[in-house]
Amino acid sequence: MSIEIISETIAAEAAAIENLVGKIETRIVEAADICIDCHGRVIVCGLGKSGLVGRKISATLASTGTSSIFVHAAEALHGDLGMVGENDCAILISKSGLTPEILKLIPTLKRLGVKIIAITGGSDSPLAEEADVILDIGVSSEAEPIGIVPTTSTIVTMAIGDALAVALMTRRGFTREDFALFHPGGNLGHLLKRVFEVMHSCESMPIVGPEASLMEGISIMSAKRLGHVIIAKDGDLIGIFSDGDLRRALQSHPHEDIVNMSLTNFATMNPVVIGSDAIVEEAVHIMEVRKITALPVIDGGVLVGLVHLHDILESRVV
Repeated sequence: MSIEIISETIAAEAAAIENLVGKIETRIVEAADICIDCHGRVIVCGLGKSGLVGRKISATLASTGTSSIFVHAAEALHGDLGMVGENDCAILISKSGLTPEILKLIPTLKRLGVKIIAITGGSDSPLAEEADVILDIGVSSEAEPIGIVPTTSTIVTMAIGDALAVALMTRRGFTREDFALFHPGGNLGHLLKRVFEVMHSCESMPIVGPEASLMEGISIMSAKRLGHVIIAKDGDLIGIFSDGDLRRALQSHPHEDIVNMSLTNFATMNPVVIGSDAIVEEAVHIMEVRKITALPVIDGGVLVGLVHLHDILESRVV
């Protein structure tokens, strides 16, 4: 029985979201127009489960380039309406459209000239009547057996909020680089750092000139402990020598004294590089595709550092 109920719940919620397709897009565009034209913040307001979903919607908007805050409906009635300004717009969430705390906010919002977007299942409710745009969740029943616990309605509300956020970030031309500005923490933030923030530079770089021998290269590789040596002269990158190149050199010259030979004989010349302003995620992708563990870093055509895969992985937030 429990497996059947679980399947039915998931199917009901999926169907409710699918039911939105082709019915709400135009209204979301209208809501996006209001948010774009708003010179202040998008105020998201709800109560109970609608409030919890509203917090998520507001957080998604804020993280994707639309300034937004969540205001709890009850707290708004006791002073937090002071957070709302005449340049703001509001998203009010109420499944029924009858939530008293939400309705009591409307006169003040109207006096401030704040445009109202209503996310509601009550398309003919008092909330809908006062709204500039109605985003109808189109849910007549919930997914659980007694039909009153917010399940289907909250998942559909969240989907509408996500669609609005994506529409806005697309309209604003929001990029991965913009996203990185708002996500400095965690693994995601780490991967969206700039290469210059994690690279080895200056004295920590394992670097030799083009005249260096294999033995000199091995010595620098051991001293800097990065498994690589960069060959360069006056800031011009010439090549890179890895511990893998060392093994291949020894295997291909088993009976020769090669330690005094030029390092350039065994190095990878004109290696793949990355710019210092690129994001770390791009560096990781290049290294994975090329099956290498380090990249020389270039800034304005000049060698400025070395970024190593091990350093990136070790410094991630678990």
